[in-house]
Amino acid sequence: MKNFIIPLVMAGFAFPVAAQDFSEGSEAKPWNLYAEQPARFEAKVVDILCELTGDCPADCAGGARQLGLLRSVDGVLVYPNKNAQPAFTGAAVELLPYCGREVEVDGLLIEDPDLGATNIYLVQKIRAKGESEWTAANRWTKKWAEDHPEAEGKGPWFRRDPRVNAEIAAHGYTGIGVEEEQSFLKELFE
Repeated sequence: MKNFIIPLVMAGFAFPVAAQDFSEGSEAKPWNLYAEQPARFEAKVVDILCELTGDCPADCAGGARQLGLLRSVDGVLVYPNKNAQPAFTGAAVELLPYCGREVEVDGLLIEDPDLGATNIYLVQKIRAKGESEWTAANRWTKKWAEDHPEAEGKGPWFRRDPRVNAEIAAHGYTGIGVEEEQSFLKELFE
């Protein structure tokens, strides 16, 4: 059925879906984001590209792809964009150990049809289905530090990230080019 519905949705067919309340039992901490609601539900951790195209490498591609939550109660594919840390990072890192497994998650769901935001999720806690202990979804910066030992130091991770610094060196801080941005920066800060 899923293989039939996805092409219809992608072709622009809409199916009315009754809004569901997933707030019962949620202990999610608010971020005061527009349209956020606490949401706790069970789901299967999936590789989103695999779900949409059938291109399914082993082990969810080892973290090289965005992961999703295929919600158990209604089969909806939920897009986790953030973990419990302050930056908008980390959802795939948090979900990868649960690839292909049934889990329970607690966090914030963003739903606003007027803005086109639907099934956007901020995961704060996760546990394998049937387990009693939650795991806090806050491992991203620790994992980043393990992956980038050469970037040790103080300050925010993104100021030390070699990938970010390479982009700045190649394209400038604004992205319009190192030479091109000089007059812009001079005008802006003088």
